[in-house]
Amino acid sequence: MAVSKSSSGKQQNDRDQEYHKKSEPLIPGLPDEIAELCLLHLPYPYQSLARSVCCSWNRTITDPGFLLSRRSLSLSLPYLFVFAFHNSTARIQWQAFDPRSGRWFILPPMPCPKSVFPPGFACTSIPRQGQLYVLGGMRSDTQTSINTTVVYTTSTNQWSIASPMVTPRSFFAAGNVNGKIIAVGGSGGEYNDSITSVECYDPRKDTWEHVAKMRVGLARYDSAVVGSKLYVTEGWTWPFLFSPRGSVYDLENDTWQEMKDGMKEGWTGVSVVVGDRLFVISEYGDCPMKVYVPDRDAWQYVGGDKFPREAMQRPFAVSGVEGRIYVVSSGLNVAIGTPIEGQNGEFIAKWEVVAAPKAFHDFSPLSCQVLYA
Repeated sequence: MAVSKSSSGKQQNDRDQEYHKKSEPLIPGLPDEIAELCLLHLPYPYQSLARSVCCSWNRTITDPGFLLSRRSLSLSLPYLFVFAFHNSTARIQWQAFDPRSGRWFILPPMPCPKSVFPPGFACTSIPRQGQLYVLGGMRSDTQTSINTTVVYTTSTNQWSIASPMVTPRSFFAAGNVNGKIIAVGGSGGEYNDSITSVECYDPRKDTWEHVAKMRVGLARYDSAVVGSKLYVTEGWTWPFLFSPRGSVYDLENDTWQEMKDGMKEGWTGVSVVVGDRLFVISEYGDCPMKVYVPDRDAWQYVGGDKFPREAMQRPFAVSGVEGRIYVVSSGLNVAIGTPIEGQNGEFIAKWEVVAAPKAFHDFSPLSCQVLYA
């Protein structure tokens, strides 16, 4: 079949344009190696935004080798990602906090049903991979649990949908144990349908599978990962008539054990792990902070500065990284604590507060996670 000259010329022109796009310099006047270093040093979230500048920048930034180079050069820094809802409208919103500059960045809207009950979600993360996981939840229009797995990736500043959980669940615990995501208990398909099933998600395979069940469902869930174990407890709840229950999951052996009495009796608030040490910000009085001492199965109070209760109103969401504790309160104020261990094993803490913008005044935190970006 004969090809017209106009069609042949158009194909040649398209090839020329594509060649020009591939051969154009990243930054005019600079070698591409130097220009790529400049792009590597762009802070979060500007790298993902820079993809729209031109084809060559988009091609470079989305190349898998670009992310590997950023990691090998240790250019990624920790950011605090806060999941919150508006007190009046129940609108949910994710935002990232840069602890170095004190700046906030609003994330793109999370894909989820329009009518949801914000506290029903469970959140966890794989910090060094820059990935945030939002699991399950409850529809507020039907009061039924859902089984979705939604993933945010810092390198692209985008959300994606991963394989759903095997079991719909809400009001449950989740944690990252050795790079695997564990979802524990909660309410099942119907409201108040307590379940004991546990699932494990493998991010590399994008698959969920059932693992050993809990021995008993809990009234509510707080959890912490210390080493390779996931600690789950319901904590003390009003009116304090019954001692809390707690269990410990060992991923390597796929087994559950009872939590030690001293640990579960003293777990009186929201938990955070810093350097394999478990801390609790108590949810009573002046919100004193405690640290768990495994050898004595006991909690000891942390000295030093008092928790800045006057600036921090419940509810709290807590996370820790690089020797610091980040507590987010109602209105999204952030208290940054630095626990310091003394020679005799005692701890003291220093606190500072970063006030949130007025635009966050009517928001309450649900979760905060640390990601490197």
